[in-house]
Amino acid sequence: VDENEIVSLTAALIEAGGENPGDTEEKCAKILAERCRALGFDVRTIEVAPGRPNVIASIGPDDTPGVLFVGHSDVVPAGTGWTTDPFTAVVREGRMVGRGACDMKGGVAAVVAAMDAVNHAGLADRFPMTLACLVDEEDTGLGIRAFVADPGPRRFQCCVVAEPTDLVTIVGCRGAANIEIDVRGRSAHAGRPRNGANAISAAARIVAVIEDWQIELDEDPHAELGPATWNVGTVTGGTGTSMVADRCVLTVDRRLLPGESAAEVVDDLRSRIDAAGITGSGIEVHLEVSMEMPGFLTAADDGLVTTAMQSVRDIGSAGFTDIWTASCDGGFVAQQMGIRTVVLGPGEIENQAHRPDESVAVQQLTDSAKAYALIATRIAAPPGL
Repeated sequence: VDENEIVSLTAALIEAGGENPGDTEEKCAKILAERCRALGFDVRTIEVAPGRPNVIASIGPDDTPGVLFVGHSDVVPAGTGWTTDPFTAVVREGRMVGRGACDMKGGVAAVVAAMDAVNHAGLADRFPMTLACLVDEEDTGLGIRAFVADPGPRRFQCCVVAEPTDLVTIVGCRGAANIEIDVRGRSAHAGRPRNGANAISAAARIVAVIEDWQIELDEDPHAELGPATWNVGTVTGGTGTSMVADRCVLTVDRRLLPGESAAEVVDDLRSRIDAAGITGSGIEVHLEVSMEMPGFLTAADDGLVTTAMQSVRDIGSAGFTDIWTASCDGGFVAQQMGIRTVVLGPGEIENQAHRPDESVAVQQLTDSAKAYALIATRIAAPPGL
């Protein structure tokens, strides 16, 4: 594994941008595809929206089940507060700094380095590897939805999502849904508020319904993943202090347990709103799911988990397992492709990602590449395949 090559590719991917929303992943995808072709990989690019191509790079034969590695090419907006240009990659005190260094241009570069190492060792025919670098992970998941719907001719026995986990093997995470609650009322003069129907007041009662529901969820947690959770993220409503508000919109985050669907949650919420007597008398409530990402859970004694743990230990890290508080594209792979999945990668998502001066330790990039190569060459094909 060549550390300089990982640093070079990570820097190039950072400087290609890809803020989501506000930009496309096209430049990043082009750089990645060109580098993978130069290394002799089989590369496909599939445009899932204008200027937004998925890049699928593989080594080894199509008909031997291999390991799928998943990454994404978009990044969250840079924002303010940086001490450097967020899209000029720099190495400072052993850390690569730039938007996407941690989440997750570094992880993508580490997978490429691992694939190159396995290829050069002459092992690709026995241990195929595929990198699916997908668009739009940070927003609505256009890339992963397109990929699981049509993954191509290759078969996969397991999946490693290269998101930042500080080299801890994540065996499961809850899913996530963004739900918009649009409350419509009837405007009136504030001097006679009963002539109207106040959408803000109705929205406040819906928040109370959600809080009561959270108490129920807390009392019945999942054994490994904990409880499903609600969070009211934004409240927008009203047009003036002296007017009865005729509209109020809530956006809420609902973390989903494996097996839960956003549609079922919305149906349940609608029933609870109706039971609370919030609708009627001029109040209407419209519910819409704007994003859904499923969760997953892989057994702690699964061969993928134990192999990942041992591979991380063999490159000098602790080799722990854990559950994740975030969500990722791995849920789609596990749910819709039926592939056992873990999340494992360089960087810390809570302390380094989605913030000014985002960074990742160069040593962890190299360690991750070595761990990925070991995982890929230690996973045996299932009998009969």
